[in-house]
Amino acid sequence: MNFDLIIIGAGPGGYEMASKAASRGIRVAIIERDLAGGTCLNRGCIPTKALCRNAEVVNLVREAAHYGVSCGDATVDYNAIAHRKDTVVEGLREGVTTLLSRPGITYISGEARFVSPHEVEVAGERYGAPSIVIATGSAPKGLPITGAELTVSSDDLLAMRELPKSLCVIGGGVIGMEFASIFHSFGTEVTVVEYCKEILPPFDKDIAKRLRQTLGKRGVNIVVDAAVTGISGTEDNLQVSYVKKGKTEEVSAQVVLMAVGRNPVVPDGAIDVGIAVSPRGIEVDSNFETTVKGVYAVGDVNGKCMLAHAATAQAMRVLDLLSGAESGVDLSVVPSAVFTVPEVAMVGLTEVQCEVAGISVVVKKSFFRSNGKAVAMGEPDGLVKMIVDTNTRRIVGCHILGAHASDLIAEVALAMNSGLTVDAIAWTIHGHPTLGEVVKTAAEQFCE
Repeated sequence: MNFDLIIIGAGPGGYEMASKAASRGIRVAIIERDLAGGTCLNRGCIPTKALCRNAEVVNLVREAAHYGVSCGDATVDYNAIAHRKDTVVEGLREGVTTLLSRPGITYISGEARFVSPHEVEVAGERYGAPSIVIATGSAPKGLPITGAELTVSSDDLLAMRELPKSLCVIGGGVIGMEFASIFHSFGTEVTVVEYCKEILPPFDKDIAKRLRQTLGKRGVNIVVDAAVTGISGTEDNLQVSYVKKGKTEEVSAQVVLMAVGRNPVVPDGAIDVGIAVSPRGIEVDSNFETTVKGVYAVGDVNGKCMLAHAATAQAMRVLDLLSGAESGVDLSVVPSAVFTVPEVAMVGLTEVQCEVAGISVVVKKSFFRSNGKAVAMGEPDGLVKMIVDTNTRRIVGCHILGAHASDLIAEVALAMNSGLTVDAIAWTIHGHPTLGEVVKTAAEQFCE
């Protein structure tokens, strides 16, 4: 069977592209070996955000006494929480399935294998197209250490129906810190062991340090600059050994989460037909075309930016290229967020990256404790750190720690994508009292 376009993978990059392509009159086949929606919907962004919401509610109940409200004990029924998570995921997955049922899209269930540069096979059937997009995502990876088989992945942790009494998280990146924050809120004793000198290595060091200190005060034990050497013990009684400053130490936990990153999932046969693959992922050019002409790779599988919205943006760039449309998306402006309590969000460069790149910048900060809405919400812990090019007055980076940081970063991303100067935010009237005023306050300092 021949199509105009074959998409391998029905995650955020794949299903969004299939829908848009069909609306442009392109005959599309989309192949998925697992569940529609990909990792993001089924075992990533969405289920963890459902858990985040429950964690927020538990925290509010526990803090109610500070507001003169008696809510009793915040008893956590994790089975009920997991059921709500699954219900949210199932509902959204039905929506994706409906989206992929529209005219012009052929949904194929099964695992795709390349048999030629422009032909794939699924369960014995062959499908061809002049353009093929690989959007197969990534999977959790582990450390090559003794006892690694005793750990669970983020997929495994999300599938659990019982709340662990104690949890050791190996890895202080985005996934590790989100789970640490969530399960600590539910009452689990949590320890995080991070190899780097600070948690959230890609993020601004001031923001990461502030988050580590905040979570530490709340009871999350975070060990940085520590190399995990092995895991031992039996079920429900595991010991994680690590070396810090030349000294071997150990932490015990009922469950150990391995959260040290993800590996690209490369389709079978891809290398055989000439698609170049590095340890980071499928190699692509600026248009996300692989070493085989007409075959593209978007999202986690190319290793450039492992974020769901980045996969969608990359897929749209490829679709615009294939359909001859002009793309106005700036792929250098990609916001990212960490849904801890408090949240962290960033867009653009860090102060260190600007220094390495030789960009002359000015840095200003504003604080949530000076914002009326934040104080009234009982969320005074946080800051906005804005980085502006000295010569152009354009924002080159912004880093936020605090309530709703993931929402606040959008305003800055819009300004950066539109090529606006910091004055555009400073001169825009913001509602009062709102958290958005924290961003405005940071921008106004550049106008003083």
